[in-house]
Amino acid sequence: MAPRIADMPQDFEASLCLPSTKALASASSNSSCSSYTEVRHLAVVGIMFTAQTLLGVGGVPIQPFGISYIDDFSHNSNSPLYLGILFAVTMMGPGMAYGLGSLMLRLYVDIDRMPEGGINLTSKDPRWVGAWWLGFLISAGAVALAAIPYFFFPKEMPKEKQELRFRRKGLAVSDPPNSKGEDSSSEQSPAESPEKKDNLTQIAPDLTVIQFIKVFPRVLLRTLRHPIFLLVVLSQVCMSSMVAGMATFLPKFLELQFSVTASYANLLIGCLTIPLAIVGIVVGGILVKRLRLGPMHCGTLCLLGALCCLILSTPLFFMGCSSHQIAGISHQPGAQPGLELFPGCMESCSCPSDDFNPVCDSSTRVEYMTPCHAGCTSRVGQEVPDKSQVFYTNCSCVAGGGPVPAGSCDSACSHLVLPFMILISLGAALASVTHTPSFMLILRGVKKEDKTLAVGIQFMLMRVLAWMPSPVIHGSAIDTTCVYWARSCGRRAVCRYYDHDLLRNRFIGLQFFFKIGSLACFALILAILRQQDKEERTKATIPNPGLQQQLLTSEAKKEPEESRV
Repeated sequence: MAPRIADMPQDFEASLCLPSTKALASASSNSSCSSYTEVRHLAVVGIMFTAQTLLGVGGVPIQPFGISYIDDFSHNSNSPLYLGILFAVTMMGPGMAYGLGSLMLRLYVDIDRMPEGGINLTSKDPRWVGAWWLGFLISAGAVALAAIPYFFFPKEMPKEKQELRFRRKGLAVSDPPNSKGEDSSSEQSPAESPEKKDNLTQIAPDLTVIQFIKVFPRVLLRTLRHPIFLLVVLSQVCMSSMVAGMATFLPKFLELQFSVTASYANLLIGCLTIPLAIVGIVVGGILVKRLRLGPMHCGTLCLLGALCCLILSTPLFFMGCSSHQIAGISHQPGAQPGLELFPGCMESCSCPSDDFNPVCDSSTRVEYMTPCHAGCTSRVGQEVPDKSQVFYTNCSCVAGGGPVPAGSCDSACSHLVLPFMILISLGAALASVTHTPSFMLILRGVKKEDKTLAVGIQFMLMRVLAWMPSPVIHGSAIDTTCVYWARSCGRRAVCRYYDHDLLRNRFIGLQFFFKIGSLACFALILAILRQQDKEERTKATIPNPGLQQQLLTSEAKKEPEESRV
């Protein structure tokens, strides 16, 4: 939670090196742990869960049904391009959201309770909390306006009847001609007509809810038994897990690893990663359309995109710096751990253990959790353009007594943030190239009447297997790299400091793991497609024994006729 604006001066004073009596009084006045606050927080979490559920329900008609509709009522050669454009436009939403979030995070969270003189925090201060809630209001208003045209859509699209009539005509043409009367009807296999009737009933859009519930288990099992469908969905689950982890924790990772603000981190993602991902999606659709790629070549394109994305992510393990020294938590090799590095500098101070107001000694790159831990007894403010900077003086633990600026020490690898983001963005572009070809593998692999349900099952599995557990997995991995947890009401609250090397290895390692999983799935898809293609060629080269018998019978009948002639 963000500190209240009214308590800011008191927090600054409590962070100083004070006599024991004042420090104890300040600590007792600030200790408030009520069950009402915890219940109120749970209610807010429940509201967020409900909002996300409604958001997912509202997105169903656009994604699964929209993809199937475009593929049904467009030409086969144009369908990949249209789907690529749909996916690209869908990606514009997150890009605009990151840009909007970058603007909103420059504002303090309590913009409606700002004091007249403002606050003494900057956006680089670890205690800074941006106006995250303002973006939700703006986005919700935009979604409500965009949903209005859906009310004016017709019940049936004009092309739907024409397409249904064309399919029925195609099924009628595929029947053997009924010119021979009873002979043709007797030659027709008895299992053929029910199958065609079943196709017609599945194509017809007038199934009731009860009929759909009865048909659903059979269609579900038939779809899940399709090996190409399962492997494509698993590869997309791996890709979605990677994207979910990046979208949730990449801004936090950039803040910790390269000492950039949350606003700048969101701006980098919205201006670099999202546009290149959009370009990759469009390029994938254009390649499938222009080159007229079949299932085999679509699988090859997906395999190459996943392989290049994996190669580009390898240098990310080495782009970063170790954590700087934090007094009382970390220490340099060969030095004594803890505050014993600075003997006697805090003897007259009674520093609260749960306070957090970091200051940095830039000369030695040592960070202190509070000015009190640095032995500072006074505070001064200095006006700089567009903001005010706070300095602490008379610090007994700092050489020369200070002054030391408020805020954490900057990373020594800040210059690597742009190369890091360029590699991330190029990898996202190459991974996005596989998006449209992988969807075409599903749309061309399953039966036409099962297409809509197959896409719906695909999105359900992606949500359940990727978008729900992936943020939890990434968050748990990040928590394991914490070296100092803040305590609130006797319980672990928020992590104040992380091991940067361990954080980088585990965060990028998870991304690497999901990319390997996607690559393995595409490799299996390509192997299965090659095996199927080999079997089809074998069947085409080996003549059918039944066909040979018919040819011999027809030749035997022709011999007497020729003799009579």
